[in-house]
Amino acid sequence: MLATYAIPDVIVFVVASALMLVGAVLVITVKNPVHSALSLIMTFFGIAIAFIELDAHFLAAVEIIVYAGAIVVLFLFVIMFLGVDRPDVDTGEPLVGQRPLAALGVLITVAGVVVMMAHSHWVTGASSASTNGIPSQGGNDNIKALGTAVFTTYLYAFEITSALLIIAVVGAVILARKERSLDLVGEDA
Repeated sequence: MLATYAIPDVIVFVVASALMLVGAVLVITVKNPVHSALSLIMTFFGIAIAFIELDAHFLAAVEIIVYAGAIVVLFLFVIMFLGVDRPDVDTGEPLVGQRPLAALGVLITVAGVVVMMAHSHWVTGASSASTNGIPSQGGNDNIKALGTAVFTTYLYAFEITSALLIIAVVGAVILARKERSLDLVGEDA
């Protein structure tokens, strides 16, 4: 059966896709970290528009409030805390051979994710991001299904994500303190 699409739906999809693609490319190509974080916000807004088009209004709100609001503000705080305005001093690679090891780590991680996706039965959202396929359980179907999914199926993913965010902030604070203490030592000399 051939699917038909309304012109406004196609326009919204194209605009959301363009926002996501341009924002994602700018995140990795822009040299200024603040501009990169702002491009990440643009990407999140494109994702929110796509969620709205799929009638997943709660996910769109979460995308804007949690990701574009809280997490990117946290990223900007860490970027500013590290001192973007300081000039970069190129002292060479601190750890010889770190780039090949990082590339190997990326390859192992990507291979692991591909193998996990091939052998698992994860929900892909292929049919819709709304309540299609979820059995009706009363007045608050979406909230109950979301709560059940978050605290059962995806509990470990949320916990791992929160741990990674905490580790990133602690690492940024440690790096900032080391750089600041080195700057103070340099001023005393």
